[in-house]
Parts: sequence; structure tokens; C-alpha cells
Amino acid sequence: MTIRWGEITDDHLSNLENALKLYDQTFPIEVRESHEVFMQGLHYAKSSFPNNFHFLVGFEKDELVSFATAHYLAEVNSGFIVYLVTNPSMRRMGVGEKTLVELESLLNEDAILAGNDSLRTIILETETEEMVHSEAEKADCIKRKQFYERNGYKQYGGIAYVQPPLHDVAGSVPLNLFLKDFQKDEQTQEEIKGIIRAMYQEKYYKVNRIEKKVLKHCFIKMGMDFIL
Repeated sequence: MTIRWGEITDDHLSNLENALKLYDQTFPIEVRESHEVFMQGLHYAKSSFPNNFHFLVGFEKDELVSFATAHYLAEVNSGFIVYLVTNPSMRRMGVGEKTLVELESLLNEDAILAGNDSLRTIILETETEEMVHSEAEKADCIKRKQFYERNGYKQYGGIAYVQPPLHDVAGSVPLNLFLKDFQKDEQTQEEIKGIIRAMYQEKYYKVNRIEKKVLKHCFIKMGMDFIL
């Protein structure tokens, strides 16, 4: 299979509708953001250098086979993968792994443009088995965990991580954190806390526009000092 890669940007939105339709079919409501947040990320990317936001899409002929979104966090030379989705008709064909490799390459390019030799770390959140609504969602949750582990990501248990509420009526959501170190040096807990602060700053504060008092509550739950 030959996948044709492209990026949705603030100036090129032609593939956005199909990507968001696939997105809505994939994730539990607790971790599903409004479509407006994607637009805010695309707007932000135009003026955020050396930080960046990617909305990667993959096509096989004219069919959307996958998409992924991620932020490059220049302050900590790290990538933050927000979503990675494979079209159900294309699963077990290596599409997810190819999408992940392409996204990692884009984030490494960001790191070099920011003046680094290479990207240091990628971090991502995944839902826990406790938050799923059905056996099918539970199976998908387990498969996602196994997928990232096969591709070099390790679950980090040193912090009781929570995602800020994505909806006004919801509280913070406990999630699993996965990390992949590209420079082969194990990071300290303080360094990982620094990555989490950068995630919150760039994604949840500047793009999602979540109020500081809400984010502060999340930091307290994680046992971290509130610094934004």
C-alpha cells in the first residue's frame, strides 16, 4: 500500500470534514473535543513558531485511511501526539504504524527548525480501561496500548496524570501517559513534569482556551506546582 500524505492547514481545509467524521466515530465523548478546537489549533500554528501544530492526513488513492494531530513543544523539545486514527476498513494493514512514523518525522523536522539536533521526546495520552462504555471500546483501548508499546512507547506511572475537562459539565479525566525517548537518556520526573506543563500551556491553555483556575485544579490533583 502506498499512502499519500498531506497536511490540513488553516489555508487548506478541503479534507477536514472527512477527517472529523472519522474522529467522531472513534473516541469516547469524554476525550472528544469540539470541532472548533481543531480550527483553533490550525489558526494558532500560523503564528506559534518555533512551536507547531500538525494535522496529518493519509490517503490511499482517494480514500482517507488515517489522520493524526500533534503539537511540537519547543521549550522542552518534545512532541505531543493528541490523536492518531486509522480508518476501520484499513486496520491490520500497517496504516497506523506508517502514520505514526510520518508524524514522528514531522515533529523531528520541527525540532531541527527550532535549532536542535533532533527531537528528544514524544508524549501522548490514552484512555484507561475504566472509562470505556462497551466491550468494543475496551478492546480498542487495549489495542491502542499494545500498538504504542510495539512502537517504542512506554507507559509512565510516576505521575497520576489527568487531562483537563474538555466539556464544561465534565471534570478532569484520569488518563495514561506514554513516552518515547529518542535520545536514549531516561528523563527525570521533574523533566517529565516540564513536558506536562508545556502540553498544558500550548494545547489546553492557548488552543483549547481552558481557564487557568480549571488548569490549576488539575495541577493540584497531579501533585504539581501550578506554573503557566
